[in-house]
Formats: sequence, C-alpha cells, structure tokens
Amino acid sequence: MFSTRVQAILVASMLIGLGLGLTLYKAISLGFPLLPGEYRDVWTLESKINFEPSAKGPVEIELRLPEMLTGWTAADEHFASSGFGFAVIDGPAETMAGAENAEIAESSGQKLTETDRRARWTRQQLERPTTLYYKLQIYRSVEPQPLPAIVPPIVPPPLLEEDQLAAMERLVAKLDSVSSGPESFTGLLIQEINSQSPDQDTLFLLSSYREDSAVVILDVLAYRGISAIRVRGIVLEDGRRRQTLSSLIEIHGAESSIVFNPKTAATGLPDNFFVWQRGDSAILNVMGGRNSSLEFALVSNRLPAKTLIGMGQASPEIDFLDFSIYALPVEQQGIFKGLLLIPVAALIVVLMRILVGVRTSGTFMPVLLALAFIQTTLVVGLMIFIALLGIGLWIRSYLSHLNLLLVSRVAAVIIVVILLMAILAVISYKLGLDQALTVTFFPTVIVAWTIERMSILWEEEGGYEVLVQGSGSLIVAVMAYLTMSNAVVAHLTFNFPELMLSLLGVILLLGKYTGFRLSELYRFRDMGRLK
Repeated sequence: MFSTRVQAILVASMLIGLGLGLTLYKAISLGFPLLPGEYRDVWTLESKINFEPSAKGPVEIELRLPEMLTGWTAADEHFASSGFGFAVIDGPAETMAGAENAEIAESSGQKLTETDRRARWTRQQLERPTTLYYKLQIYRSVEPQPLPAIVPPIVPPPLLEEDQLAAMERLVAKLDSVSSGPESFTGLLIQEINSQSPDQDTLFLLSSYREDSAVVILDVLAYRGISAIRVRGIVLEDGRRRQTLSSLIEIHGAESSIVFNPKTAATGLPDNFFVWQRGDSAILNVMGGRNSSLEFALVSNRLPAKTLIGMGQASPEIDFLDFSIYALPVEQQGIFKGLLLIPVAALIVVLMRILVGVRTSGTFMPVLLALAFIQTTLVVGLMIFIALLGIGLWIRSYLSHLNLLLVSRVAAVIIVVILLMAILAVISYKLGLDQALTVTFFPTVIVAWTIERMSILWEEEGGYEVLVQGSGSLIVAVMAYLTMSNAVVAHLTFNFPELMLSLLGVILLLGKYTGFRLSELYRFRDMGRLK
C-alpha cells in the first residue's frame, strides 16, 4: 500500500493534469481565448416567461423578438420549448398606426416601428405553472449607431375624461409658453412629470393613470400633436437578474428623431441600451394563461465568435459545451461567475497560511471579506470593516460584563452588527456617500463571529495578538481581492472552470507540506548567522 503522502501526490498529479488537459483542449480545439481582450464582449440575454394555465384548453404564448439595431449583431439564439409546439413566425406585424401609415412606409421605403419576428409556443393542454426560455447572444459588430429612420407614426389624441382633458389642456398651455419647439417641450414635460413638486394638473394626471409615467408623457405629446413612440429595451449590466424592460421616449421631427430618457430628460440612446422594440404593441401575448411575466437575466463574457454557435444547444461538433457552464440558464451563469473565483481566494489563503505563516482570525474569513470588497471596492470595504469591528469590539466588551451564555452573546452581537450596518447606511446616504451603502454585502454572521473570536482572544492573549491576527486577516483578504478582481483570473475561471481541478491538486500538495514557513525562517535567522 502507498503511504498517504504518495497517494496525495498521485491524486494531485491526476487532478492537475486533468484540469490542464481540458483547458488546452478547449483552447486549441474549440478556440477559446486564453487571455481576455482577444475577442469582442459577448452579451447573453435570457428572457424567462412565467405563466399559469387559466383553464383546461389550448395554450398559446407569443413573444415578439428583437431586431438587431444600432450596431448589434446576433451570434446565436436558442429557444427552450420542451413539451410545446414551437415556431418562429416571419411575417408582417400589426402596426400601431394602421393602414395609412403602412402605405406611407411602402412608398418611402422606410420601416415601420414594429418588428415582424415572433416566437410562438403552443400546447393543447397544460396543468401546472410553466417557464419558457429564449436565449440570445449579441455583440457589437460596429461602433454604436443611431436608430434607423422610420415613418413617423400617426398617433391619435388620447381619449380622456373631461377633468383629465381640462388638466392636460392647462399643462400643455403652460409648457407651450416656455418652450420653443417639440424638443424643448418634451424635455420640459419630462422634468415636470418627474419634479419633486409638480403642479396640481400634473399631480392629477399622474394619479388618474394606472400605467407608468411614460404613458402620461406619450399621451401629453399626442395631445400636443408631437409624434412619439416608446422604445423598449434592456439596460446591459453584467450579472443582472430578474430585470424587466426599460422604456425610452422617441419623438419624431421633420428631419430626424430624438430619444429622451423619461426619468431624467437626457437625450440620446445610451450605448448600453439594447433596443428590443420600437412601438407600443404587446411584446408578450399569452392565450389560455394568467399571471404571466417576462424577466431577463444578463451576463457578459469575452468569447471567439466560432464558439458561440454551439453554446446552449446540442452540436455534434462541440458536444463538450453541452456539459459546460454555458449550458446553464444565464441567471445561474452570473452566479457561477462569482462562485468560481472563490477557489482562487482559497488558494491564496492556503499559500499565505502554510508557506508564509500569516495568522488570520478564522481560516477562511479573508475569503468572505474579499468577496465583500469586490462589491464595495477595496478602500470603502476596508473602512466599513474596520468601523464595524472597532465599534463591535467595544460593545462586546460591555456584553462580557453581563456574563451571558455563548449562544445569547453571539446572537446579541449579530443584532448589534445589523443595527450598526443600518445606521452606517443611513448616515452614508444622508451625507451623499453612495458607495458606503454597499455595507449590506458584508457577511453579517461572519462579522459577528469575528468580533466574538477577537474579543475572546483579547481576554486570553492580549491586544497584541488581536492586532496580529486582525492585520493578517486584512492582508490576506486584500491579496485575495486583488487576485479575484484581476481580469485575466476572472476570464480563466469562467471560461475554463476545469482549472478548479488543478487548483484542487495544488491545494492537496500544499496540504502535505511540513517544512518551515517564511515567517519561521525570519524568526530563526540568528541561528543561521551562528553557523
């Protein structure tokens, strides 16, 4: 029988070889880039349709698909339709402006506002709540472009009650007196709608509409005779989950169109805004169902274009990808993008404790601190942690005089930590320090246990040992944060998760190390001089 040392070396060697082998296979055979920045940023957008069957009978779900506008290109799309009949319909869509607008578009060669591609799921009968998925991968093939010209839609005036009509007349007259044209009128209208102290007419209109403020803006513009449509899309932010469609307002003049943000009145289409639809027709239609919702999950990555074809779907050429993280829903991909960094931080802790000899408060508490620093930024995170630790130790010193049982004492410390976090967040908000609001990312229970452990250490070993272990924990946490936030490390861990096997092998080898630590070599440096 092999000794445990030999067994550990053999297992570690196999894991390291397997991880590196799979990495080289993906890099050489599948074309995955080993370094970030070699290819474009690819955004994976996953729409999730949730609904419940309303009654026994046929069910039909129709999702309007986006056009590739403003420089975006679709690399791949995938539909999850297990148990459903499915078809993509390419045909003319019903237009908001009707036949008159369609004739103008045909004669001028311009496009209408609506897209004409729809995904349709059908089923004869459904008995339980169901979720359907549509996944789209996009990237910018050219620099951001303006929205293409379309025929200005003919929007009829809104149908209003008498009191609504009177309020809208007064609001339009007020804005007309201080505006110079459709653009300035729209900007002033948005500012009035979002004002902290709007006039009585604006308050009445906002309270009489059940829809969001964008509908009020569109109705006021229609009453004023300004051609305007809603531009719905997704704000691209990496790792976002359960995101819904956002709206912009596009007004059409004689020669050009202008896009407004209905919350800030800022003009122009943001670079990180992916347009899903221009117009007010329904994006999701559900027949035979109720309580439907449409949510989106986003994740960004750098990938070569040829690997995008097979991601998330079966492909005989690269079946290996069907068992990779790319086959998961986007929401889970975003979670794993952060989780896969934890083994790297664990390796940093092992190296610092076993080879260097740094003492920390808790074995892997620095890993959790590093994760919090990623959300709060390093400087702000350090300030928050030191403040929580200092105040927590002071309060814990008073609790020790009450001679409480351990469980009650720790529970009391947890409540105190939560109260401190809430107070710090409120004070930071009042002072305008938005970054400090990320205090909620700190692991509450871990901070409470750290305060408890350091308090006991202070009583048993003294303040010097608390300073040593506290400083060691912060040093290791900062090193783990710097490693985890490195672009190359983030790229490798997400695109080559099999490297975790190699990390596991390295950690197993380090677990059998019994030699001197660097701190011990420094400690016994005088013995070497005697020789």
